[in-house]
Formats: sequence, C-alpha cells, structure tokens
Amino acid sequence: MILLDNISYREDLALTLKGIANLELLKSKTLLITGASGLIASALVDHLLYLNEQDDFGMTLYLAGRHEATLKRRFGHYLDHSMVNFVSYDATQTLGFHEPVDYIIHAASNANPRLYVEAPVDTMLANFEGMHQLLEFAREVGTKRLLYVSSSEVYGQVKGNRAIAEDDYGFVDLLNVRSSYASSKRATETLCISYGQQYGLEINIVRPGYIYGPSARPNDARISSSFIFEALKGKDIVMKSDGSQLRSYCHALDCSAAMLTVLINGHANEAYNIAHSDANLSIREFTSLITQKTGVELVFELPNNLDRKVANPMQNSTLDGQKLMDLGWKCHLSPQVGLEHTINQLKELY
Repeated sequence: MILLDNISYREDLALTLKGIANLELLKSKTLLITGASGLIASALVDHLLYLNEQDDFGMTLYLAGRHEATLKRRFGHYLDHSMVNFVSYDATQTLGFHEPVDYIIHAASNANPRLYVEAPVDTMLANFEGMHQLLEFAREVGTKRLLYVSSSEVYGQVKGNRAIAEDDYGFVDLLNVRSSYASSKRATETLCISYGQQYGLEINIVRPGYIYGPSARPNDARISSSFIFEALKGKDIVMKSDGSQLRSYCHALDCSAAMLTVLINGHANEAYNIAHSDANLSIREFTSLITQKTGVELVFELPNNLDRKVANPMQNSTLDGQKLMDLGWKCHLSPQVGLEHTINQLKELY
C-alpha cells in the first residue's frame, strides 16, 4: 500500500494543514524538494500532493533524489501525474537541473548518526556544498524563497534543562568527528544568511526536533524511527543509555506543516525551531509510549565503543517553539496520538 492511500493518514494530512494561513499563495507555483524520499521531505510531498488534488491548486513539483525507483516505491501512481517530476540529485555532485522554480525546500542530508563518525568528510561536504549549489541555482533562476531544513544539533550542549530558543547556542567540540554533522549544519546556516545579505535571497531556516512518523523507512537508523520498527517486528527495544536525555518530539506531518508555515509566512533570513512544549519528553518516556502501544519490553544494555562515538552528546535538546507558534502553527498530533497513528499506519503499510 502507498501511504497516501491510507485513509487514516489522509485524515492526518487534512488535520495538520488546518490553520496554516495563506496556503493559497502556493497555487500554480513550482517547487523543488530535495531529499524527497526522506522522513521529513516525503511527508511534505504528501501534503503538497494532497493539496494538488484540490482542483485549483495546480502546483508543479520537482522531487529530487538519488533514485527514481525509491520515489516510485514511496509515492506510487502519484508520480504518474504530469505536474510531478523526478530530478536526479546527489548533494555531492553538480546540480544537473535548470528549470526555474518559485520555491526550494532543501531537506537532503545524511541522517545516519553512524555515518557522522564513519564518513565525516562526506557528511560535511554534502551539507555545505549541497547548499552552496542550491543557493547559486536560486540566484540564477530567481527563486522566490528557499527553505533550509537544519537541525536541533546546531545548538550543541546547552547548560540546564530549559527549552532552547533560536539564539541560544552551546558548546560543540570541533575536534570530535561526531561534530561533522552539527558543525556543517551550523556553517551551512551561516552560508544561507550570507547569501541572503550579499545577494538579496529570501531564505528561511527551520530546526526540527526529533521527528517520527509513518514516512520513515525501515532502514532509518535514528532511534525515534528504528525503535518503532523493532517493536513492530515484536522485538524488545534495547536502549544503550539510561534514557534521561531530553528531546522535543514532533510527528512528521506536524513538522511538514511547520515548514509550510515558515515558507509562506516566516520572516526572511531567520531561523525557526519546530517544537511544542507538550511534546518535550525524555528518550525513555518516548520509548515507553512505544512499548505500551506495541506490547514489547524495554531493556537496557551497556553501550559499546561505537555506540558511545555515535551518540548525540546533547543531554538536553528541548526546543522553544514560540516563534513558530507566533506564525500560527499548531501541534495537532501529540506523541501519544501521533505514535498510535504511526504504529497503526505502519502495520498496514508493511
């Protein structure tokens, strides 16, 4: 089954679009979305395809990814529409695309923490050079606005357990290869703002918290996804820490709705956290919700050396989402509801 054909998922699509002001500004526009088969961007594509089913929206979508077959598996017959096009894209290669687009959403990034350690050079270059190419492309074709999907990891280690605001930065160990991800995300944000100032581009940056949802793929190495897939196989969830780390969790469709909110209504050349205070939980609390809904057990094991190297050093990465909410965004799917829907939808999908 294609996720977009799931009735419950379509209801969540409609729910999470509620309250977004000025959506009509996307009518008849052309959008380029990179990383279109990923957890976050594929949920965004679902929203756009859903909107395009409305008779008068008429958006043209260019879905950029490495493999057309991967997008075909994800979106199925929805890719057969003449206004939905595949673009071959690798963030480390020259962009072989020249069509003018109104909006760019750049969500392509290495999202496997293990690769931050095993391939730190690739991680850094893909983040920085990938954005550099897109910024040059946006200049050339006169793109109206570019939205960059960054990360909560740019904040580094912030003292205390307060929710982190957009201008509240902590420590990142520059000599730790695990920082290849956080450091390159930081540098890429500065590159975006520099292009905005020097060349007059309109750019927005979003910093999502910990995203989960049925748009995840079974090989997703992030624990907010991998734990769900392990539980759906009937396997106990193995945690390699005490689970006390604090995180802001967000359903992929709420995250997508936040991205659309910022793209349309956000102030140019500013950053926005994607988070809601009601979804700030410890890793153990979030995992316990999964075990409660699937009937598996949560067990603890000591981490090995690789586990320690790839672990996010941030004890607290809860985010203050007030700036986003001031634009009118609302969290519609709490972790309790969102996880239940995710688990049920994935059962049908796989």
